[in-house]
Amino acid sequence: MKLTRLRLHGFKTFVEPTDFVIEPGLTGVVGPNGCGKSNLVEALRWAMGETSHKSLRAADMDAVIFSGSNTRPARNHAEVVMTIDNSDRTAPAAVNDRDILEISRRIEREAGSVYRINGRDVRARDVQILFADAATGARSPALVHQGKIGEIIQAKPEQRRRVLEDAAGVAGLHARRHEAELRLKAAETNLLRVEDVIGQLSGQMEGLRKQARQAIRYREVAAKVRKAEATLYHLRWMGAHADLNDAARVHDLSVREMAERTREQAESARIQAIRSSHLPALREAEARAAATMQRLKNARDLLDREELRAKERAGELDRRLMQLTADVAREQQQNQDAQVAMAADVGFELVAPRGEIGELRRQLGELALGLGQQRLETEDAELKEEIKARVEMRSGVDERVAEAEALLAETERQFTELTTQLADLTARRNQLEANVRSHRD
Repeated sequence: MKLTRLRLHGFKTFVEPTDFVIEPGLTGVVGPNGCGKSNLVEALRWAMGETSHKSLRAADMDAVIFSGSNTRPARNHAEVVMTIDNSDRTAPAAVNDRDILEISRRIEREAGSVYRINGRDVRARDVQILFADAATGARSPALVHQGKIGEIIQAKPEQRRRVLEDAAGVAGLHARRHEAELRLKAAETNLLRVEDVIGQLSGQMEGLRKQARQAIRYREVAAKVRKAEATLYHLRWMGAHADLNDAARVHDLSVREMAERTREQAESARIQAIRSSHLPALREAEARAAATMQRLKNARDLLDREELRAKERAGELDRRLMQLTADVAREQQQNQDAQVAMAADVGFELVAPRGEIGELRRQLGELALGLGQQRLETEDAELKEEIKARVEMRSGVDERVAEAEALLAETERQFTELTTQLADLTARRNQLEANVRSHRD
């Protein structure tokens, strides 16, 4: 394999696409310091799979991208493409199907780099093994840079051995052997893990068999449960269908009943309106009856007070009559005592004869008796007249009281009837309103 062409784009100072054609023979790059000669070698090493940014004289791997200048903006990517002549078909078998190999490495800022061989993505390890088989590479002694000869002279035996192996072209074999050893170790580790897994699986197999039997049983039971559920759902559907038919019939009956109740409600509303129109007159009559009853009660109370006063006056007259009767009896007794005293007075020294004295005594007694009897008859007549007037007044009062009580009883009867009718109408109205709310619900 021979390197025939190198293409750089955005790598360090090579901001524009730059192609370097390497002709057969010796190719040299000459220029002043800082013109980018070392960047060409670093581009080769970077494309061959260099992973250390320090060996590329960069702070980090993104520093290989052109960072901009006073006249040009910075780039976001860099790419290096190596064209190799593979006409002798010495490349590894994986990429030995073409005469020309294009090996590229592209890096995006803060996104990492990508390797490609003939436009196909590969690993960095594949690129490194390809160049190791060709006795070269990013860190091969074939790439001699400043100070490299001194490092070789002062190198340790192991490092010199590496130089000889690179010169002999066996570095790729060592890389493959190392990779194979790593794979073998990984395989051994995997075998140990597989044995552990087999041991764990063997312990789990019995549980899995039991679970498998349970799963089979579960499927059987689940099938029976599904069948039972299907039967249950079918029965529920049939019951729901029957309930739906019953509900439809009940709905029809309810609609008809609601229509009937609506008609009754309308009739009740009409009757209520009629009763409501009569209600003010009844209330007015009730008010008049109540006023009349109150007046009658007042009159009855007045008559009761008059009766009480009449009874008190009659009692007083009775007491005066008894007192007068006692006075008459006392006067009669005094008259008799006076007659006896006059008859027994032997010291009476009048010149008149005995017959005249007796006549005089008789006349005096008759005169006293007549005066007392006349006074008694006068008081008796007055008392009789007053009692007669009281009796007449009492009879008139009794008649008025009887009439008032009769009118009061009639008024109370009418009031009771009106109250009963009002209570019936109120109960009927409440019942109709309840029926309307029920039918509306």
